[in-house]
Amino acid sequence: SRVSLVDYRGQTILDTYVYPTHRVEDYRTSETGLNYLKLCNGQCFADVQERVAALIRNKILVGHRIWNFLSVLGLSHPALSTRDLALFSPLRKRLKSRSVVELAGLVKLFMERNVGLDYEDSLEFARAAMDLFRSCEEVFEGIVATGEWPCDLPPLAFAEYFS
Repeated sequence: SRVSLVDYRGQTILDTYVYPTHRVEDYRTSETGLNYLKLCNGQCFADVQERVAALIRNKILVGHRIWNFLSVLGLSHPALSTRDLALFSPLRKRLKSRSVVELAGLVKLFMERNVGLDYEDSLEFARAAMDLFRSCEEVFEGIVATGEWPCDLPPLAFAEYFS
C-alpha cells in the first residue's frame, strides 16, 4: 500500500504508494488514509521491493515491528542490524508489558506526543519511530556494545526475515 523510509533525522528517503498485487476489498480509508486514486498510480511491488532492498542494504534498520515490514516486502535483514522498538526490553520493562505496545502508545508515553490521530500515516510513524529511537539510542547502543542484545525475539513465524 505505502512504503515510507526516513533517515536518522527524519528526512524522507522514500515515500511511495504501491500498486496492489491483489484485488482490494476494503481500503479502510478512515484508518489507513488509502483509497483507489492513491494506489492506482502507485509503483509496481517488485520495483519498490528492489528499491527498499538496495536502500536498507548494509544499514541499521530502525523501526517498530520490523518483522512485519520485512515480511510484507519479502525481504530479510541481519538481526544485528535492526533496532526494533516493539521488542526493545527496556521500554517494555518500564511499561511492565510482556506484549508488543503499539508505536502510538510508546510515543505518547515516552515523548508526550500524539501520532496517528487521523489515520495510520506511514511517513508520520517512520518519523515517530526514529524520534523515539534517538531518545533511547544511548541505552540501546550501550547494551549492544556490551555484547548483549536489548530486544526480545520477534514472533518465531517471522524468523526467516532475519539473517
